[in-house]
Amino acid sequence: MRKDLLKKVTLYTDGACSGNPGPGGWAYVLGYNGHEKEGSGYAPETTNNRMELLGVIEGLQALREPCEVDIYSDSSYICQAINQHWVDSWKAKGWKRREGQPVKNPDLWQELLSLMSRHKVHFHQVKGHAGNPLNERCDQLATGEISRHRGKK
Repeated sequence: MRKDLLKKVTLYTDGACSGNPGPGGWAYVLGYNGHEKEGSGYAPETTNNRMELLGVIEGLQALREPCEVDIYSDSSYICQAINQHWVDSWKAKGWKRREGQPVKNPDLWQELLSLMSRHKVHFHQVKGHAGNPLNERCDQLATGEISRHRGKK
């Protein structure tokens, strides 16, 4: 399908962690043509950045066809890595950073890049906890996953 004929959707995402590492939650809200779809999940032992990445990944995986996607995240880690092309450099260097240190979460970055190749994506950083309704909803869903699983073994 031509990328100029794609459905235009919005994807708000968030990740949360109680401790870092610790139990975590991820969430997304997809919007298209006045409709919304939410998703969220939990990991018992993880990091905040992994949960942020999973929110984006799971949201993109929920799309049934290639789309033009405006992704809104409060994660500077993700937005800067994509918009400033850090991830391209990491990939070219065998998932190493400028200093030669290994990149964290290469499995998730590789999955995200694979999903991005299917869609036309634009990343937008939003300020967290600043009253943006869909960002706040994602935060509620992600932290709700942690609360819901607290005490379960």
